[in-house]
Amino acid sequence: MAKLAGILLAAGESRRMGYPKPLLKIGERSFIEVAVGTMLEVLPRVTVVLGAHAARIRPAIAPDERVTIVENPAFTRGQLSSIKVGIEQVRIDADGALIHLADHPTVRVDTFRAVISAYGLGGHPIVIARYNGRRGHPVIFDRSVFNELLRAPESEGARYVVNADPSRVGYADVDDAGVVLDLDTPEDLSRAGLKGPPSGLLSN
Repeated sequence: MAKLAGILLAAGESRRMGYPKPLLKIGERSFIEVAVGTMLEVLPRVTVVLGAHAARIRPAIAPDERVTIVENPAFTRGQLSSIKVGIEQVRIDADGALIHLADHPTVRVDTFRAVISAYGLGGHPIVIARYNGRRGHPVIFDRSVFNELLRAPESEGARYVVNADPSRVGYADVDDAGVVLDLDTPEDLSRAGLKGPPSGLLSN
C-alpha cells in the first residue's frame, strides 16, 4: 500500500480577506484546526506549510507528533513555492503527497478517502478531486512527479505539471462542493454561511 504524506498549505497573505484565512472559524474551530483534523483521519502524518502570519497561525495548531510545521520564507512567490517546501519535507520516504489548502476547510473526510482510493488504483500519478466537472482540492501527486514540481516555474503554479500531460491525470468525482469552494473575501464567507472575519487586521 502506498505511503502517502499530507501537505497542508497555509502560507498565503489573505489580502482580499483582510484577516489570516487559516484563523477564520467554522463554529468554534479554526479553518486550520478543522483541515488538520480531517487530514489526520485518513493520513498518518501532515506537514503544514506556513508563511505569511506564521507567528499568529502556529499557536492555532495543536501539538501533535503526527504534525510537522515548516515555514516557506518565499511565500510571496505563490502557492507552488509552498508546495515545493512541503515536497522537500516529505520526499525522502513518501510514495506520494496529498496536497490540500487551509482555506478549503469544508471538504469532507469521505472526499479525501475517494481521492486516495482513486490514486490507489494505480492508473494515474496525479489524482484530483472534481465536483460537477470542476477541478479542486485535494490533489495527490505521486513521487514520480515530485522532481517536476520542484523544477516547475513558480509563476505557472502546479498546473504547469498537471497540464503537461493530461493522460497522467485521474479524477475522483465527488458530491462535495467544498472541493471548489473559494473563500477569498468576507462576501464569500457570507455566501457559504460562515462567520466573517474579526475586524482588523492583517498585521503580524
